[in-house]
Amino acid sequence: MTLVLDCATARAVCGVVGDGRELAFASSEGGHAAQRALVLIDEVLARGACEARDIAQIVVGCGPGSFTGLRIGIATARGLALALDRPCVGVSTLEALAAGAPGCVALVDARRGELFALDARGSAVVELPEDVAGRLQRGTLCVGDGAQRYRSLLEAAGAVVPPDDDARHAPGAEALSRLAGGAPEPVYVRRPDAEPRVA
Repeated sequence: MTLVLDCATARAVCGVVGDGRELAFASSEGGHAAQRALVLIDEVLARGACEARDIAQIVVGCGPGSFTGLRIGIATARGLALALDRPCVGVSTLEALAAGAPGCVALVDARRGELFALDARGSAVVELPEDVAGRLQRGTLCVGDGAQRYRSLLEAAGAVVPPDDDARHAPGAEALSRLAGGAPEPVYVRRPDAEPRVA
């Protein structure tokens, strides 16, 4: 079984996947969702009727996304992997979002009035919401917390943004597990919001 965790977006998610299918899933939203990572892990293990020793590997979403959420999620996954002596692998949060809604444009809120998105080569980039909206074709499905935040702008451009409670706005457990394979390192597309002052 694979334990998956992603804290890069406004909705922290955790799940257990076995034989390619989701056995248990839990999520948490709000300003401190990532801080509930360990609680989410306990919830999915209980729902999946499995114990930590049953986990063969741990997969963690590596962003881009919230700097704090990324650090909490990756540190939690690495720490658990170390304690259980299991491998820990990373996955792109944007790629997992896109895999959950084929043909969509996956958008993660980058704060500062910007969005994280995938370019034509599949690389994570930071863009202005107006630029994203300007290139969308009418009827394009947009998912992720970035799509939720800029719903009005995207819908005015003809895009389709599912209701806020739609599961496609967060990476799914099966997609995270299926796409895993990279190093569990954060994907930083730009410099952090808070930086130390130089005296």
